[in-house]
Amino acid sequence: MPVAIITGASRGLGRALAEALAARGWDLVLDARGAEALKEAAEAVAGHGTRVAALPGDVTDGRHRAGLVAAAWDLGGVDLLVSNASALGAEPLVRLGELPLDGLRRALEVNVVAALGLVQEALPLLRESAAGAVVAISSDAGAEAYETWGGYGASKAALDQLAAVLGVEEPGLRVWAVDPGDMATDLYAAAVPDDDDPRPAPESVVPAFLRLVDERPASGRYDAPALVEGR
Repeated sequence: MPVAIITGASRGLGRALAEALAARGWDLVLDARGAEALKEAAEAVAGHGTRVAALPGDVTDGRHRAGLVAAAWDLGGVDLLVSNASALGAEPLVRLGELPLDGLRRALEVNVVAALGLVQEALPLLRESAAGAVVAISSDAGAEAYETWGGYGASKAALDQLAAVLGVEEPGLRVWAVDPGDMATDLYAAAVPDDDDPRPAPESVVPAFLRLVDERPASGRYDAPALVEGR
């Protein structure tokens, strides 16, 4: 069975992707900081009959990243790596003039440095896979100037660039930066707690990720809602 590592998998998009891949027979290595929420998610995902390794921890910890890859090796390798764990930099979001620099550092460490660190750790196994792929969860805040989203957006813009270069440097892999669009997630609620407008559930964009895995288009940046609509 193919094996995927998914970070930030206890809820939201990460959990939705885990459920969808498990339903297709994928074995999974799941990460999140909250041990109880991760355990509950892993038990639910394992209900599809696949093997699931759940490792609570912080992706900024190199030992934790090594543990994720080791767990995937035990399951047979790494065919897909999804960097979904994210930090906002401030909760709720604030303007750049008020953004704590420690918060910005945290966003860069989680969203950029740790994502690259995990790729570096998994790269030998990804290269051995017949269909190795990396998915970096991006954001339109990395491409557009939205008030209060500057720190988070800067980290996602950096992640986009890392993904683009990795795709050039590793032509045997597929490297996709994917903007999932607006979603009703805990991350968004923490970012803008006063925004009660309805948003799509994370499950609504999962077909976009499955399409990437199935069709394996060229490495690049993709918009999940457009993929769902067939564009």
